[in-house]
Amino acid sequence: MTRPALITDSHCHLDFPDFAGELHDVIARANTAGVHRIVTICTRLKNEPQVRAIAETHANVFYAAGTHPMSAAEEPMATVDDFTRLAKHPKFVGIGETGLDYHYTADSAEVQQQSLRIHIAAARETGLPLIIHARAADEDMARILSEEYRNGAYACVMHCYSSGPDLAKAALDLGFYLSMSGIAAFPKSQELRDIFASAPVDRILVETDAPYLAPPPHRGRRNEPAYTAHTAKVGAEIFGLSYEDFATRTEANFERLFTKAAAAAKAA
Repeated sequence: MTRPALITDSHCHLDFPDFAGELHDVIARANTAGVHRIVTICTRLKNEPQVRAIAETHANVFYAAGTHPMSAAEEPMATVDDFTRLAKHPKFVGIGETGLDYHYTADSAEVQQQSLRIHIAAARETGLPLIIHARAADEDMARILSEEYRNGAYACVMHCYSSGPDLAKAALDLGFYLSMSGIAAFPKSQELRDIFASAPVDRILVETDAPYLAPPPHRGRRNEPAYTAHTAKVGAEIFGLSYEDFATRTEANFERLFTKAAAAAKAA
């Protein structure tokens, strides 16, 4: 049996209750599907020890941490020092997720923006990539990312990209990456697929955002890292590439952005 081309699930949440008691099986299924590396994301810094433990337990799992924008008003404001301490861990590879979400939590916009700028400063300080969540806040997001980039360069991925073409262009113009989730595989997501198609293929990552947003044929059920392969298949079609070529390109993109994870893999 031919082993599938290797890909990385660049964003999921393995600490969520949806995976309780199943992590070994979930990661085994990912490996079988060719998803040989996973980044699990901590969305509240108070949960960082649990997320770190998952990365420490599984050789092919790395982690990132930040304050999700929807939680920004409920959590203590993070500091750059918080992130520089976390960044000392060999499997801590990114800052976030952070960002802006005005869909449900527009009332905390000011706090979200303050938190976002702290995370950006931490990405600058540590040299680790920023992981951005953006929803219903395209103008403010583009403005803040651009303002902060003028204050000093930093690397960034727009995770689970599902915003409009203007924010995509603003992010790409800054040298950032767009990450493709199961949303891109939904039948009614042609406008989103068109946005990805207009981007350079060397700025594309793939992810699940598991346990959310399972792509077809699993839509409506719990998502898991193995299903990154279904999104990557759609990505290959968008760019007119074979699955193997698309996998190779997105692997190179991931390793160019998440340099710490790439270095750890080479050292293993």
